[in-house]
Amino acid sequence: MKRGPVQIFLLVLLLSYIPYGIKAQLDYTQQWPGFRGPMGCGFIENAQTPTSWSIDSSQHIKWTTQIPGLGHSCPIVWDKYLFVTTATSGASEEPLKVGLYGDIDEADDNLLYQFKIYCLDKNTGKIIWDKVGHFGSPKSKRHTKSSQANCTPVTDGKYVVVNFGSEGLYCYDFSGNLIWKKDLGILNPGPYTDPGVEWGYASSPVIYKDVIILQCDIPKVPFIAALDLATGNEKWRTSRGDEVSTWCTPAIYSKDSLTQVIANGYRRICGYDFGTGKEIWRLSNGGDAPAPSPVIANDLIYLNSAHGKYSPIFVVRPNAVGDITLASDSTTNKYIAWSVKRGGAYMQTPLIYKGFLYNLQVNGQLTCYAAATGEVKYKENLKDAFSASGIAANGKLYFSSEEGNIYVIKSGPVFELLAKNNMKDICMATPAISQNTIFFRTQHYVIAVE
Repeated sequence: MKRGPVQIFLLVLLLSYIPYGIKAQLDYTQQWPGFRGPMGCGFIENAQTPTSWSIDSSQHIKWTTQIPGLGHSCPIVWDKYLFVTTATSGASEEPLKVGLYGDIDEADDNLLYQFKIYCLDKNTGKIIWDKVGHFGSPKSKRHTKSSQANCTPVTDGKYVVVNFGSEGLYCYDFSGNLIWKKDLGILNPGPYTDPGVEWGYASSPVIYKDVIILQCDIPKVPFIAALDLATGNEKWRTSRGDEVSTWCTPAIYSKDSLTQVIANGYRRICGYDFGTGKEIWRLSNGGDAPAPSPVIANDLIYLNSAHGKYSPIFVVRPNAVGDITLASDSTTNKYIAWSVKRGGAYMQTPLIYKGFLYNLQVNGQLTCYAAATGEVKYKENLKDAFSASGIAANGKLYFSSEEGNIYVIKSGPVFELLAKNNMKDICMATPAISQNTIFFRTQHYVIAVE
């Protein structure tokens, strides 16, 4: 089968992640190494994923494994290994409040917690090993809809990096041996309008060319940093200046001689030089409590956010330099290909797949845009509450609602609901895909559906 340019690009990037000794054993197109999969794209090809399934009858359910505690981190997959994190106090049920509400309340997490990583066999669900990174009372608080294990792990096929925020950064090998750990200080993002309120850290680490990128937008001294993967030693750290708290995972743009770290934000949506951390371009007027990750597609940088005065979608050209903030009466400029003033998502990272951008809001409003131009193709309300980001495979889109409804939608410019499957549990995490199987992390389980 002939591969398109996007598949070839992802294949080359995945090859750069894989240690030489195991290359011959792997199907490079089936790894899901971090948040939203290969390079954060949100999709995988050459996978025959299911449309319908049933938890009650076990139809297309490959396995189910219970994970104690509470964690909104997403599962990641490399070869036969699946990794997921959690924080558990031993209580019969960790407090969690889902649904559409605007409270700024913090959860009561005054017990002693184990901050843990689990390694499962992808094919059977059997727990291969689990390790406690940290034990103690949480050093920072969380929102009632959040968890103490929000950050998705990331791997290069040799190391697994886990970020527990205020409880530290940990690097393990695939046998569960701790390679190094690093104290990042107190990472306690919260609404900038309510100083002292803490909602829980959620920015996932990213690995590119043996370097870890961390975005730490916190109330005091926000920064973005690069660390050496093998040692944890800091390579550079750049101040995020007057940025407010964010919950965004950074992204990498790389083409020819240009490699940038892209960081979403409110006042500082930025591109940084990958090698030095120097700011290349800056854009302001995002949502004031941003969580979505940037997405790289069509040789463009897609960013969205929503909260407060602004809820934009920005599409930035990668040759941008300087301050590229739009004039109040403009939707494009030299470096912004197209934009939307209102309509961005508060929580979900947009899904860009087969030429279309799917933007899902927390209230279930799904808008399909032509990714190249911003032309609206359809708007449809799924009438559910959503926190997880969408994923895609085999011409199908998968959107997971908080109540556990998985909406399977045909990709393309016309809305067509193919199926609605219920996981019988709360779903806050974005699923993973590998080799015809979708791995859902629910409140209590990891469930493999194939």
